Amino acid sequence: MERFALAHTTGIEPEQLIADCARQLGPLPESASLGILYLTDALAPRLDELVEGLREVTGVPHWVGTVGVAISVTGHEYYDAPALCVLVGDFPPHSFRMMPLIDSDPSHYLALHRDWLQREETMVALVHGDPTNPRTPQLIGALAEAVPNLFMFGGITSSQGEHRQVADLVVGGGLSGVIFGPEVGLVTAHTQGCTPIGPRHRITRSDRNLVVDLDHEPALQVMKADIGEVLARDLNRVGGYIFAGLPVPGSDDDDYLIRNLVGVDQPRQILAIGDYAEEGGELMFCRRDGNTARADLQRMLGDLQGRMNGTPRGAVYVSCVGRGRYQFGDDSAELKLIQEALGDVPLVGFFANGEIFRNRLYGFTGVLTLFL
Repeated sequence: MERFALAHTTGIEPEQLIADCARQLGPLPESASLGILYLTDALAPRLDELVEGLREVTGVPHWVGTVGVAISVTGHEYYDAPALCVLVGDFPPHSFRMMPLIDSDPSHYLALHRDWLQREETMVALVHGDPTNPRTPQLIGALAEAVPNLFMFGGITSSQGEHRQVADLVVGGGLSGVIFGPEVGLVTAHTQGCTPIGPRHRITRSDRNLVVDLDHEPALQVMKADIGEVLARDLNRVGGYIFAGLPVPGSDDDDYLIRNLVGVDQPRQILAIGDYAEEGGELMFCRRDGNTARADLQRMLGDLQGRMNGTPRGAVYVSCVGRGRYQFGDDSAELKLIQEALGDVPLVGFFANGEIFRNRLYGFTGVLTLFL
């Protein structure tokens, strides 16, 4: 297969969805070995039927994917509808290993695949996480620590109903996905949806997720100085617009993680953020900005174009639920920007409750991976 096979459809009857996908995929070679599947949460209760049906009609043995409140394909975003998308590729059997559910210590899985995983070259994993398990971020860290040459990308399931993933079987409650060996050619990059509005500050006093002092000054006082007088006078306008940015230590590209501001204690001048605030670490305030997000998406696409060797065979795009139509506008604007840059590359993706890139959990980002 020079190009991966793509199918996408809408509807509520599994038999019709499966038939539509089979028709669009067309005849598949015997070498077609892995299907990547995303579906909107309206179809989550039918996921078992869909996976088994697709496996039967296509002959593709392995499947990976998850549920999203919205999903995406080449040049199009599916919102507010029961929708399904499928990407099928031909990966040699020795070039990947499925990663079934890991909901606690990953040592059992690692022991099963010890020989395959013990290589010096970088391996890359597409992973999906369950937001209902509070240990999901720790599971990402534990897997990264156990396999130092593993680079993970993917996202956290988003759903107004069932939070389900696929890793051959339908699972939930932890991490699952597929690990690609160095034989699989791919490039990946991420783009930010928020931009810093002030300098980096040192967290000089904190308590768990409470930021008490920044640069030895009350945290709220520092934030007000950075966000400007208009917003500082009415903190009710800050929600959904101003965020905490946590610079990634040792990053050579000024990378940062976006975290929500979850509360303000005005009498004590304390901020609460959606992550652990480590004393001695850094924090900066960031603004959600559609124009900057668009410019940074185009920057990322230019970077990937420079790293491509020919036309990609397929792509996976994991974007934040706060991006898409909420940041780029209607009419599938975010996915059309990608299509304009890359052409009609077969692409599937979903809008996630958190994006995974370089073994870290991000927010308000887009993670694009191209198979070469």
